[in-house]
Amino acid sequence: MEDDILETSFDLVARADAADAAIDSLRGDVEDVKGRLDRVSRAASRPMLGSASPEVKGFVDGYLRQGRVSEVKSLSGAVASDGGYAVPREIDAEIARRLKAISPIRSIAQVVQTGSAGYRKLISTGGTASGWVSETTARAETATPSFAEVAPPSGELYANPAASQAMLDDAVFDLESWLADEIAMEFARAEGAAFVSGSGTNQPKGFLAGPTAATGDATRAFGTLQFLASGNATGLGTAPQDTLIDLVHSLKAGHRQGASFVMNAGTLAQVRKLKTSDGAFVWQPGLTEGQPDRLLGYPVVEAADMPDIAANAFPIAFGNFRAGYLIAERSVTSILRDPFTNKPFVNFYATKRIGGQVLDSDAIKLLKISA
Repeated sequence: MEDDILETSFDLVARADAADAAIDSLRGDVEDVKGRLDRVSRAASRPMLGSASPEVKGFVDGYLRQGRVSEVKSLSGAVASDGGYAVPREIDAEIARRLKAISPIRSIAQVVQTGSAGYRKLISTGGTASGWVSETTARAETATPSFAEVAPPSGELYANPAASQAMLDDAVFDLESWLADEIAMEFARAEGAAFVSGSGTNQPKGFLAGPTAATGDATRAFGTLQFLASGNATGLGTAPQDTLIDLVHSLKAGHRQGASFVMNAGTLAQVRKLKTSDGAFVWQPGLTEGQPDRLLGYPVVEAADMPDIAANAFPIAFGNFRAGYLIAERSVTSILRDPFTNKPFVNFYATKRIGGQVLDSDAIKLLKISA
């Protein structure tokens, strides 16, 4: 009798332990399902760049995450990988928006999109005559206008960000924004230097890389920027605020509408200390958030690639860069997914053809450190 009671007790305990184990296992399964649902929900609620078009979803989920080349459009008709794969317009536009926000010269220059690597623009350099006549008076023949051709030198700009495969497999990882940020940051760093001082050989020609002269607009050759001397061989001189005023008014009145100062942080630190004869600072901070700081009433753009104050350097530029500097870029960014070179990371090799050159040399003036 006692043996039967003990056997029944052991059986009940075993059944209870089995039930507890089943409940624990079920609870773990429920938590795992809840976690998966939560990740899927957050991934679904995460906004895509631009719009969640089938092209973008196929590009991100198919090509970037899994490497399926059937999801993307090749830029080469012969060998697909030779020309890279075209980034969807929505992601390309997002890269362009971020570039404009963080690339100092791009934010103020004229930017044109081209369908090919080359771009040319005709600029009128004068010669067209005009006059006043009555309704019935004969019109004299006008002079033939003169033109100059601007063909911005260009080069292939590339970025090569990398991500681990675990990051790509995580549905919550915002791959589109990460890729746009990485490409834009690398492009901005490289093009920022090229637009200022690029040589023009396999890269844009910077506005400081061209010829300069002290002569005025009426006699200076087309494509040559005018400079004003600082009055001191190694610094800004004894009355730099007066020199800056002369620099502003050396620019034609039409170009002063929309003009900006461009300098690096070191130069800006010295300029911020300048005062007028009555003790007022010539530099004025932005009155509201998002508004640029101003110097003599004009916005100040800080460009790290501008030269420091030194003998024969051009540390300060002032001008209407939308009229004075042209950036021409091919409208398609290409990208290649490379999971082999840097295992266990996946590299995304992005390229874009970008060119740049001075467009109107009357629209940009320079301050030269010279006696």
